[in-house]
Amino acid sequence: MPVTIKDIARSAGVSHTTVSRALRDHPALAPATIDRIKTLADTMGYIPSAAARGLKTHRSNTLGVILSSIDDPYYSEILQGIEDELRGTGISLFVAATHRDPEIERSIVRLLGEQRVEGVIVGSTQFNTSHHRMLQQVGVPVAVINNQAAELYRYSIYHDDEYGSRTVTEHLIGLGHRQIGFLGNQFSGKTNDDRVLGYMHAMQSAGMDVAPEWIHLEANGTPEAGAEGAKYFLALHNLPTAIVCFNDMMAIGCLHQIQQSGLNVPRDISITGFDNIQFSEYTNPPLTTFDQPKREIGAAAARMLLDLLHCPEVESNSQPKIIMLQGHLLTRGTTAPRKNT
Repeated sequence: MPVTIKDIARSAGVSHTTVSRALRDHPALAPATIDRIKTLADTMGYIPSAAARGLKTHRSNTLGVILSSIDDPYYSEILQGIEDELRGTGISLFVAATHRDPEIERSIVRLLGEQRVEGVIVGSTQFNTSHHRMLQQVGVPVAVINNQAAELYRYSIYHDDEYGSRTVTEHLIGLGHRQIGFLGNQFSGKTNDDRVLGYMHAMQSAGMDVAPEWIHLEANGTPEAGAEGAKYFLALHNLPTAIVCFNDMMAIGCLHQIQQSGLNVPRDISITGFDNIQFSEYTNPPLTTFDQPKREIGAAAARMLLDLLHCPEVESNSQPKIIMLQGHLLTRGTTAPRKNT
């Protein structure tokens, strides 16, 4: 059984009110009494009840975090950034994954209200107008990350995906590639649109036409989708000499499928990823990618909510706050100069 305040009071020979005050450093008690009771509580293994404390303070000291997927390394690093920023604050996290299922998304929002979270970080790109209305009913500050409906929210964190995709494509153009494909994720909303836009801007600025068949979208951003995308490009009569992939997960699947076909990466075809997930430098060859500052994005979202919790009046009186972060290109082994034909 957990040790209670009454257990400590019996052992110390004082009232449970005295113990409760000592654990809260009440000024009416002598310092020696406070030290003695705290030492006894530690020795007995007493752990304060956050739930009981919340009933008294009407605060849960909990932030809700809504992610599309927890097993995606991209979201894992976002979450790590949030946790790093909250360490030492006494605030805990209630984390839920939507798996892009509308019914799960609705139930998560209801559950966050029941848990009385004090703020919500939305890392799911799919949250739309209806979800926004539900979150408003919860009545807590909300910060969104790379969200396709971010204009509905006052506080948002973006990564400059257009810049990143343009930089990756310019890298391939600099290597002499002229036939460059884009393998995207049709359900990633604004993020995919911005990465297509960056790719298009780089190609157009270099004076190169983009054949319609060189832009291909798959149903998600998994390695399996990347492998299917590779099959699509390999079946084209006019095979690109390089492929810009929506993310590292797709690039890993694309790389595997192209190698299975008997072609060499990067001698026959170059491949790039996006995000710089942990596994990207361990592929064979290591993946050229765009390093998105994932932990800093998560940390920035956490700092934004902490500011709102410390100064609640800021949310209603201030202008909307939008933070845009940029990453950088990591050149590794999956890109090389275009092979002379």
